[in-house]
Amino acid sequence: MTTLYDHSITLADGTQRTLNDYKNNTLLIVNTASKCGFTPQFEALENLHKKYADKGLVILGFPCNQFGHQDPGNMAEITEFCQLNYGVSFIIGKKIEVNGPGTHPLFADLKTQAKGLLGSKNIKWNFTKFLVGPNGDSIKRYGSTTKPQDMAHDIEALLV
Repeated sequence: MTTLYDHSITLADGTQRTLNDYKNNTLLIVNTASKCGFTPQFEALENLHKKYADKGLVILGFPCNQFGHQDPGNMAEITEFCQLNYGVSFIIGKKIEVNGPGTHPLFADLKTQAKGLLGSKNIKWNFTKFLVGPNGDSIKRYGSTTKPQDMAHDIEALLV
């Protein structure tokens, strides 16, 4: 049986990983965009990273250009933007798709395990967040309007 930890991901620098590299950590997986009204959430995500990384939180941001074409740049432009404007030091993955026939398998699984409003699978917009417990099977989904800092209580409850 395939688990979340079996998924391969490509980081912004081209490095290949599997989520197994982050097993036993609490994961916050987010589809991001650098030209979106929610883009300032990068700062709050970075604050969570700084506060909880040493306690087991791993944040994985995946740029996505599917919503309003709000992340059109290449990976070098996207990572530079995130670092210069928000000091992002958490993990940024390669640009992916989160809906449709090109959906990255990780997001296909996340959407199946943690459905959205009214049982919907599709991601509605940028900065949809999935919080995954250290055992890999406790998954909670948060919409774009949920501010990362408002998730702190749920994150703290999962930290090992």
